Order: sequence, then structure tokens, then C-alpha cells
Amino acid sequence: MHISELTHPNQLHGLSIRQLEDIAQQIREKHLETIAATGGHLGPGLGVVELTIALYNTLDLEQDKVIWDVGHQAYPHKMLTGRYHDFHTLRQKDGIAGYLKRSENKFDHFGAGHASTSISAGLGMALARDAKGENFKVVSVIGDGALTGGMALEAINHAGHLPNTNLMVVLNDNEMSISPNVGAISRYLNKVRLSDPIQFLTGNIEEQFKHFPFFGDGENLSPEMRNLKEAMKRLAMPKVGAVIEELGFTYFGPVDGHNIDELINTFQKAHKVKGPVFVHVVTVKGKGYSMAEKDQVGYHAQSPFNLTTGKPIPSNKPKPPSYSKVFAHTLTTLAENDPKIIGITAAMATGTGLDKLQQKLPKQYIDVGIAEQHAVTLAAGLACEGMTPVAAIYSTFLQRAYDQIIHDVCIQKIPVFFCLDRAGIVGADGPTHQGMYDIAYLRCIPNLVIMAPKDEAELQRMTVTGIKHKESAIAMRYPRGNGLGVPLAEEGWEEIPIGKGEILRNGDDVLLVGYGSMVNNAMQTAEILSEHGVEATVINARFVKPLDTELIVPLAEKIGKVVTLEEGCIMGGFGSAVAEALIDHNVNVPVKRIGVPDILVDHATPAQSFADLGLTSPQIAERVLNTFFSDKPEMAVKS
Repeated sequence: MHISELTHPNQLHGLSIRQLEDIAQQIREKHLETIAATGGHLGPGLGVVELTIALYNTLDLEQDKVIWDVGHQAYPHKMLTGRYHDFHTLRQKDGIAGYLKRSENKFDHFGAGHASTSISAGLGMALARDAKGENFKVVSVIGDGALTGGMALEAINHAGHLPNTNLMVVLNDNEMSISPNVGAISRYLNKVRLSDPIQFLTGNIEEQFKHFPFFGDGENLSPEMRNLKEAMKRLAMPKVGAVIEELGFTYFGPVDGHNIDELINTFQKAHKVKGPVFVHVVTVKGKGYSMAEKDQVGYHAQSPFNLTTGKPIPSNKPKPPSYSKVFAHTLTTLAENDPKIIGITAAMATGTGLDKLQQKLPKQYIDVGIAEQHAVTLAAGLACEGMTPVAAIYSTFLQRAYDQIIHDVCIQKIPVFFCLDRAGIVGADGPTHQGMYDIAYLRCIPNLVIMAPKDEAELQRMTVTGIKHKESAIAMRYPRGNGLGVPLAEEGWEEIPIGKGEILRNGDDVLLVGYGSMVNNAMQTAEILSEHGVEATVINARFVKPLDTELIVPLAEKIGKVVTLEEGCIMGGFGSAVAEALIDHNVNVPVKRIGVPDILVDHATPAQSFADLGLTSPQIAERVLNTFFSDKPEMAVKS
């Protein structure tokens, strides 16, 4: 049977193990083919192919519900639930979403972009089922990396207290999230895997048998002997589930996550148990693609690449360094001369660039796992003792620690430096990862300075500013992707005066006030307007808080027409801050706010999203002309 013939996951019922293994191979081939062509998340989905097939073989998915944690491990799920033919559109505009999406498919029972949510959501569904007197199974699949998130542990604690509530939790244990896992839970699992008795037993099996030609080639074990080795390892393992069982779960495992027959047998037994059940499945991230298995961090996600060599397809022209790389280089250079600087990541070392700090100054680097709340309060504790904590966290993930920002940092006026990567439009990851809200959710908090660089050179100066600012907490937002290609300094960066913007261009007809990444668009817009006889003053605001009212207010009053530009939500954002300032200073002039409207920005390329939102420079120029200069010739929207 070919997977393309599947219109419903229940069609897996009754298939032989061989047929299911064939489908697994087809899923891997489609997955590799798609990601090689378009880029995207690779390793997570490859590791759960057999797990997904075996689990779905034991469920009636017309009624039973599977809740996935972190949507990019659910690509096999997508292919098995009617999206195989469209899978080539993954993460592309109007195509298949890169994460779970309730509106996309009836089998996506809960949206998942951020980690550690599946057990809570699954338990909620199980409790609702029982309250309504219904009868269906609920399974929450969670990766071992997500267990570093406190929310998952809270849900396990709650579920274990409900012995009459049927809920299955499947742990996808591949020893990896995005960056290598950290913490006591990961250490415990590794301690079991690497314990002396297990290593002695399995090592001796391999050492003794590889000398016999019929068990291998003398260097590598045959598949049969490798299976025997893994079976002996699981047989010899101490009871990993002791802690889980103490919390009220019935424990099954560890199970070979790539043996469909063993998985099916285990899931069938687990379904018969009353109350909360925990199935521990050991998988290999990137399974089936040797390069992804060897480099599980590098192949977590990939740009388009050559399937044969595993190497990225080179771009036609060199690009400027990314903002993340410039930030990492600058921070590492500063940290070399200041041992008090401590970089903190929440399981995103490579994404934020802090892996460079880890490599060069490991004692000045901390990875807390998927635990943003803990990261923020940990940073506050470090600062209390005179250290300089730099919490590099994606804009979308910092949302998870909002209470800690307010209570543990800002109320106590503790100098933590927040570095918000991926602020603004992020592209293919879609609504769960767009960094739209940080301006709005941060600027209302007292004792917090908020800034954004116009380019990568200004990011260097703002990094120095954030390190040296000790009067309060300070946050810097910067976008995903490459810089503008401006010249960079290797060292000797100067601070930027807190709350001070700059004039980049003078004109008497309209005032364009840009913030962060939109300053470049403001300059381009001004050039287009000039071609139509409209001369603009352009301000690089730099700070949304404190806003440079000494610069902005007099110019707004003098020119009489104001346009604000930001790469973030328009409600409560930078434009709102400027409008509020003008009202507070009794300056009654028209203000046109340009930013992201009150909608969720779906997955697409950043360029496509900018065009859809009317944020390209030609579109902005047309909006300015139509708003303030209707007597000027209309201009066509340029692509």
C-alpha cells in the first residue's frame, strides 16, 4: 500500500508490519525530499515516524485524540492525516503549516508551536470527556526536551493525582530538543543509558561478537546483532519509570522507537490500563538520514540542501551576517574582557548565537532548557549578586515569562539585559513564532528601557549600551535574518545615550518616525516620496521607552503630519507611544500609524508577509500620499 492511498489514519488498521514499515520508508522519503527542496525542520519528524504509525495503528482516530507537543515533530502525523499530497507546500504561503493548526485539519486537536503544552491540553480534554460521560482515548506526545519546561512537570503532577482519569503520555526520548538537553531529568535519563552495568553488558556483546564474521564485518555489527544489543540494553536498564510511578502513572518502557511491532504491542497493553499511563519510547533524532543522525543539532532545521551531500545549496550571492551572529560576536568580545557577563539561553543556543559564547567562554554561558520563566528569574538572581546577565530569548518565547519580567525584575528594579531575537515578522514558522507583541507587552512595564537598532552596526552599540546600563532592566529587540550590509567595527563600540533618537534626513512636508528594522523602510519611503515632490524628515527613534519626546514632539508640531513605522503589532505598539506623547504634550496633528494590523500573520516568506501587510516601501509611500497628499499623482504599487 502506498501512503498516497491513505485518506484516513484508520486505514492503518489491519496492515502487516511489513506494510507499515513500507509506509514508514515512504514518509521518510517524502519528508527528506520536501525539506531538501524548501528548507525547514528535519530531524524531529524523522525520529518519530515509526512511533506515529504504531500509535495510530492502535487508535480509532475518528474519535480518539492525539495531542502533539512542538508541531515540527508531527510531520509524519500530517502525512498520515490526509496531507501527503500537499506536503510539498510545507511552510509556504497558503500551504501546509509547519506546526499543528486546528483550522487546518480535524486531526490537529490542539495547536502547538511552543513546547511543554501537550500534557496540560490532553489532561483538559480527558477531564472534559469524563465530565460529559464520553468514551475516547487521549494521548499526549511530548519530547524529552519539553520535559525541561515547568509546565509539563506541573501537568504530570496534576495528572498523577487523578487515578480515575485515563490519559496516556508518550515520551519521545531522543536525548535532544534543539540544543542538547540540560537539567536533572535529562541527566537522569542519560545516567541510565550510560550506567556502568549497561555499558559493560552492551559493550561486551559488541566486542565479543564483532570478531565472528557471521555476526558482522569485523567492525560493524549486523542488523540482527545490533537489535540484540539494544534488547540487552533495555533488559539491563534500571527502572527509569520509578519516579514516574511514584507520581501516580503506570510506566511502560523504555521501548525501541523504531520497532513498529514492539511499539504496537506496548501501546495495545498501555491502552488497557486504567488511569494515567506513561510510555517511554527511545528514538533517534534524524533517523534514516545518516547526516542528520550524526549532527542532530545542525539538522534540527535546515535551509534547502543537497540530499546526497547534506550540504546547504549555496546562495547566488554572499549575504551580510545575520543579526544573531553580529550580536553573538559582539557579546562574546565584550565578555572576554568582563567575566561578570553571563549569557543565558532557554534551549536555543544556536538560534540566538550563544553557542559561540559557549564555545569560547563556557563558564560565562548558561542553558536552562525550555524554561523561560526560570531563565528570567535566574537572571534576576545573578544580577542581585553583581553579575551582568544577558537573557537572549526569542520575542515569542519571552511571552512565557511575562510575570517574571514584571515581578522578579522590574518591580525590584534589577538590571537584567533582555535580548529579543526574532522580533517582528519571522516567515515560515507562522503565528506561533511571529515576534509581534514585545513592544506592546513590554512598554507598559515600569523600570524597563526598550530599544531597537536600525541596522547591525547600531546593534553592536546597543549591545554595549545594554551591558553598561545598571539603573534598571533594559531590552533590545532585533529581527530575524541578515543585516543590511553596513560596515561593522571589531571593537571600541560606543554607548548610545538612553532615550535619544537621531535625525537621518530633513524635509518640511511629512515626519517619518521609524523604529528598529523599519528605519531603513522609512528612508526608502522618503526617497520615493521625494520623486513625487514630497520631502520627509526621517527620525530613527532608537528607543520606544523612554521615547525621545524632545526630538519628536517639536518636529511633529512644526511639520504637522506624522507617520510612524514599526515591525510589530500596531495596537499598543510604537505608533501608539508616539501618538500618546503628542496628546500628552497637547500637539494636535494627524498621525498615521503603519505596522501590523490586528490579525495573526500566517506562514509565508518575510517578503510575502511584508507585501500582504502593506509594509514595503512603495506601499508605505502610496499610503502616505493618499493620506496626506491626495492632490499628488497616485502612484502604482510596485512589486
